[in-house]
Amino acid sequence: MASETAVLVGLITPSQDERQAREYLDELEFLTDTAGATVRRQFFQRLDYPHPATFVGAGKLEEIKEYVTACEIDTVIFDDDLSPTQLRNIERELECKVLDRTNLILDIFASRAQTAHAKTQVELAQYQYMLPRLTRLWTHLEKQRGGIGMRGPGETQIETDRRIIQDKIARLKEDLKKIDRQKATQRRNRGKMLRVALVGYTNVGKSTLMNLLSKSDVFAENKLFATLDTTVRKVVVSNLPFLLSDTVGFIRKLPHALVESFKSTLDEVREADLLLHVADIAHPGFEEQIQVVNQTLTEIGAGNKPAIFVFNKTDMFTYQPKEDGDLRPAQRENCSLDELKNSWMSKINSPTLFISAKNRTNIEALKQTLYDEVKKIHITRFPYNDFLYELPEED
Repeated sequence: MASETAVLVGLITPSQDERQAREYLDELEFLTDTAGATVRRQFFQRLDYPHPATFVGAGKLEEIKEYVTACEIDTVIFDDDLSPTQLRNIERELECKVLDRTNLILDIFASRAQTAHAKTQVELAQYQYMLPRLTRLWTHLEKQRGGIGMRGPGETQIETDRRIIQDKIARLKEDLKKIDRQKATQRRNRGKMLRVALVGYTNVGKSTLMNLLSKSDVFAENKLFATLDTTVRKVVVSNLPFLLSDTVGFIRKLPHALVESFKSTLDEVREADLLLHVADIAHPGFEEQIQVVNQTLTEIGAGNKPAIFVFNKTDMFTYQPKEDGDLRPAQRENCSLDELKNSWMSKINSPTLFISAKNRTNIEALKQTLYDEVKKIHITRFPYNDFLYELPEED
């Protein structure tokens, strides 16, 4: 069966330059690939702000329509949220399936959810997204022009659907409250063990690192949002035990409905004693990814927790050194790994390590740092358990 084909659409605006726009659309292409579709082309337009009726201008929309028709494209995906009006107008013009970034991410989350908890959270976010967009499901009624009683039934049906969805949202919220209470009980039953939470942008290698540190078999692959459900494992470094949790990855422009729905999942982060912030140093925009994670941590009330910064994927790091006579200032693309290590990263007020989870590079140093940081917290909280910190004698 041939995969679904898609084209992507993004804007270059005063607040989002061309480099950012192309990077965002590359990420959207990765999301589209994760959802199972093949991207044929990316479209960009320079605008001061999105067109209120069609997101892009009339000329660009006509260009997209010609390409969609000529190449028999199945889906057009926009990199920003579309209003119900924009969605309806664009679908009418392009005569094909139209999605925005939120819709695409919700679809990926729905396909990745495995447990009842994750499925309930995703379903809630989907209904919250669908509620203001109900009218586009009833565009077939527009063909019924005039006549007594032609408008009423359509409006009544929309109102009926709206009530049904509102009832489902209320029920799902109650279901989540019950699951949250169960999860809270589970966390209390773990006793006094310290908790360390893996956090980071999606696809930076958190699950691979989780498998290394806990010797477990958490699902990991080179896809966005491979992990939705929080996994908790007991880890012992030297003679010091603690709990390590792997949580859902963050992403820029994460749909608000998903942030709200997954706040219960992120309780593991909020209640953690120490964060292991993992970043992909091989990604050209890793600095912005770190900012996205920090912003999300602040939003959920975990922004001031002690953290260890772990820059992963050093095995994939590449750079192009400047040629002789090139007087341009050093850019991210032509900085060596050693130069990056000595930049702002060395000034982070947290332990910082550079590793390759795939090649197991510098993992022992990470374990030692984890031991040292967990020990500091443990001594403060349980000052009379000094016997725990006597390292075994070397053979």
